[in-house]
Amino acid sequence: MSTFRKLGHNKMTDLGLFSCRMPLSSYRSPGSTPLKESPPPSVKQTKLKQTTSPIALAMALVFPLLSGSMSPAFAQSAEQIINKGDIAITGFSGLKFPDAGLPPGVDPLDETFIDPEGASLRIFKAQNMGGPAQGQLVNLPAPFEVKADKIGQVFGLAYDDGDRGEGLPKVPNLYVTSSVLHGLQIVGPDSDGDGRKERLKQGQADAEFMDGQFGTKNGGTPGAIWKVDGLTGEVSLFANVSLNGEDNSGPGLGNIAFDKRTKQLFVTDLDTGMIHRFDMQGQDLGTYDHGTTGRTAKGQAPKAHDASNRMDITSGSFKADTPSTWGFAAQERLVYGLQVRGKRLYYYAADGHMIMSVGINPDGSFGAANWELDVSSENAHPVTDIAFDNKGHMFLSQRGELQNPYDYASFAKSKQSDVLRYHPETPDDPATPSRWVETPANYAVGFEPTHKLALGGIDLQYGYNPDGTMNFGSCDATLVKTGDNLRYNEDLKDQLASGGPFNVHGVQLTDKSLTRPENTPPWASYFLDFDGLFDDPEVKGYVGDTEVYRPCEGQVGYNDYYPYPWDLPEPEDYPGDDIPPGGKGRCVTVKAIDYFCSFAGELQIDLYLKETAGIGANSMKAKSFTPGIDVTPKMQTIPGPLSPYTLDVLGVLPNENYDLGVCLYNKADADAGGEFPCCKAVLPLKAPAFSCAP
Repeated sequence: MSTFRKLGHNKMTDLGLFSCRMPLSSYRSPGSTPLKESPPPSVKQTKLKQTTSPIALAMALVFPLLSGSMSPAFAQSAEQIINKGDIAITGFSGLKFPDAGLPPGVDPLDETFIDPEGASLRIFKAQNMGGPAQGQLVNLPAPFEVKADKIGQVFGLAYDDGDRGEGLPKVPNLYVTSSVLHGLQIVGPDSDGDGRKERLKQGQADAEFMDGQFGTKNGGTPGAIWKVDGLTGEVSLFANVSLNGEDNSGPGLGNIAFDKRTKQLFVTDLDTGMIHRFDMQGQDLGTYDHGTTGRTAKGQAPKAHDASNRMDITSGSFKADTPSTWGFAAQERLVYGLQVRGKRLYYYAADGHMIMSVGINPDGSFGAANWELDVSSENAHPVTDIAFDNKGHMFLSQRGELQNPYDYASFAKSKQSDVLRYHPETPDDPATPSRWVETPANYAVGFEPTHKLALGGIDLQYGYNPDGTMNFGSCDATLVKTGDNLRYNEDLKDQLASGGPFNVHGVQLTDKSLTRPENTPPWASYFLDFDGLFDDPEVKGYVGDTEVYRPCEGQVGYNDYYPYPWDLPEPEDYPGDDIPPGGKGRCVTVKAIDYFCSFAGELQIDLYLKETAGIGANSMKAKSFTPGIDVTPKMQTIPGPLSPYTLDVLGVLPNENYDLGVCLYNKADADAGGEFPCCKAVLPLKAPAFSCAP
């Protein structure tokens, strides 16, 4: 229970709580004016207008203060909003309370509301940290911000690839998802004549969502996806997630991911357990149902969607402080964090505490599902974000159990959530059930002794030079992770004091190589605060997701997609008749080709081939006709007609030409023995301009 809640209104003066510490100079700039740099607040400004501290909130209610705006008004910058290295962060927008004191006997919490004028999204310019990482708070230029009045409370983040069409600047847009991970508040009609709606603890017939909870004024539902134009800063409603004509009833969305290959967005729906895919115009292209398809692939009993299980804030059974009454999808269906890598969508499934994946077909539709790994962590808190680096490591960030006390003090259980790093087994160990290592590495998050202060947001950032400037040639050297109260440790106060305030709720940036026990405590780290307010040690879960705009031109990493940059090859005659007999000539059509890099540093090629002889080919035998170049495997069978044939191309140099012989056949014909029909051809190919060597 927070100090605010324990004190109550009538006991504040007895305890002598009369002073208020002013905010330190920082980037604090509430509001959504799309600015590049705003000056720090002056010493005359006070944070009580939009505080996140329950103690400061109570003081303001008992002794109301006059305060100016938190930041002056400025004209919008003509420059683009989003640039390489920018860090987007979501978080709680803060609290709002009456400008005048309250009558005796009135609980201040009853008149405390979400601040719709506070920002729930900020985008920081993190290209220069001012020096080496030494555990310090970094004061950056004032961020671009979006108010809760526009988009409500949000969590998930994803950038697109910035492709605006030929001849147009390549500037990304940012997509943001509505969320209840920063609490869920409801209100009823004004019953005491004070001009304010009444805050409710449980549902009733005339209940509605509190202003600032969801972006309802701008057409948003609890399932809203918002789009921030990276060039202009314009905020618009991209889509409202619905299923069978019914909007999200209130549990909101989990996270969102972009696939640059198929130009679409994927988003998890906490109301139904579905994963939706959207084209870049906001049209829903279909759903993937983990509860049925994913669980069946894992060997679990399917769990169908229950359309009657919906949030109902007009019912007395709804309790604001009890998330189990909020109508979330059944545990067996719940999916949270997700990320695209190669041609698969990886996602977290709550039941079983595991990472699953589903294929993404060339037309963008969902393919086959696969179990990847069971998450090895001390607590089974949900993984709300996933990231991959170019070396094939998979990074997972947990967020503590959802909480929603009446005093707004905590939205997530603290000090129990990990940031983990997995990598594929190389080679795959047949004795283990997963292709990923069983025991992950983890990171020290925050200075608190457990170093488990993660809040479920994670991404990779460019590297930093020793002087704190950004190294754009190092594509993913830094790990960015959200967390609570990151610079607080009672025993280290003397050492930490020179690096700025202790109570930092925001992100920690660390070289990704520094897994525990290295960097424990995390001195070799930078810290950013989400809202520039530092007197709120009690609050928990006020920060959400983070996403970095990090295009890596000319750099291709593990399983990274690289389309064939030349015209597709015309199949040529196959020399001789050595594999296998009975071939039907040049009856192969090349539909598409993609290159990838394997975790071992080998070039991989995906061949989408169509056999036109009518033999029902589902298998391929391959060989290289170019000396010094080999391919593997020699024979393979694909699961369906939309799947590619995948080969490692060994010994090839960047931009080198090579000839690949293929034989397409039906596996059943081959298994029957004797001669069988085969479509044979030689494909004249060219290697990409990059090397996959690690």
